[in-house]
Amino acid sequence: MACSTVTMQWIDARTTLRGGPAMSQSRHYGEAPDAELVSWSAAGDHRAFDEIVVRHGPFALRVAMRLVADPQLAEDVTQEAMVRAWSQARQFDPNRARFTTWLYRIVVNLCIDQRRRIVPDPMPDDLDPADPAAGADEVLESGERRAALTRALAQLPVRQRAAMTLVYDEGLSGAEAGRTLGLSAKAVERLLARARAFLREKLASERD
Repeated sequence: MACSTVTMQWIDARTTLRGGPAMSQSRHYGEAPDAELVSWSAAGDHRAFDEIVVRHGPFALRVAMRLVADPQLAEDVTQEAMVRAWSQARQFDPNRARFTTWLYRIVVNLCIDQRRRIVPDPMPDDLDPADPAAGADEVLESGERRAALTRALAQLPVRQRAAMTLVYDEGLSGAEAGRTLGLSAKAVERLLARARAFLREKLASERD
């Protein structure tokens, strides 16, 4: 789902919620920091939150895709996250967290709820193809390794997978990931250690 699609779906949702856009022509939305945009959004300024969606919709979708894998479910989660961020904008406290951390938490919690209701993820459609120049045996071995890793990742407990996504894929520090997940940095480190151990064990068993 491209950024423009995220934006259009959000616009459809927020006009349903509030009946139409509200904005101030004197505000410089593209230059405003996130905290100011959220403050304006909390006062009912739709255009301010449209800017938030343009800025952060792609990363919200990227996180959702890592955690639920199914593209349609990831789109649904992203849309719901944006609706919740809009409706809960008054609860955002810029003195306690960055907006991106706050939004991460909404997305991750929705993904955790979704993962608890579905069967393990299928192999993703965009799995990297094998090198066409490789020999048949190499292609088979490479494909088997990727398939084994995909199966192992799909079996990770959802909080371990969330921790790996935030730290390894999104580049958050342990403390930032902890704030997103409502955990301490040490708890995140333990989740990552258990996840790595789980993956090593699964991949080793696949080779036996």
